[in-house]
This record gives sequence, structure tokens and C-alpha cells, in this order.
Amino acid sequence: MPGKRVQFDDETWNALDLLARDRMQDFQELADEAFTDLLRKHGRPTDLKTALRQSAGEGRGGPSARKVAGHSRPPKKKEA
Repeated sequence: MPGKRVQFDDETWNALDLLARDRMQDFQELADEAFTDLLRKHGRPTDLKTALRQSAGEGRGGPSARKVAGHSRPPKKKEA
């Protein structure tokens, strides 16, 4: 699992530490939840299975689910 180092100001770190203690979680669990929520908010897949479905055009956000403005077929003309 790749690791990254992040920096927080003291006030933010204390708030996160208190939250983790209140929820009986560690920082990694808080970070996992936060990044999963962030990815969902922006319509990004959170796991490989979802990513593959989206790339194949299935499910939410795939090419077949999207409608691009101005690229739909015009209605057929009625014959008199």
C-alpha cells in the first residue's frame, strides 16, 4: 500500500485526533473514509470493479449513461 505524508496545522490535527478517539478509530480509518467520500462526491470509482464497469460504459457515469448536449439525433420529420 503506498504511503504519503501529509501536514496539518495543530488545530486541525487536534480536532482529527479527538474525532478518532471519540469514534475509537485510528487516523488511517478516518483518512480512508474521508478519501472514499471525496471520490464519490466527484463521481470517481472507489474500487477496481466499479472503475472497470465505468470504463466499459455500464453503471453511473459511464459513456452510455452520459448525454452530451447537441449530439442527440434530431427528431424525424413527419410526412404529410
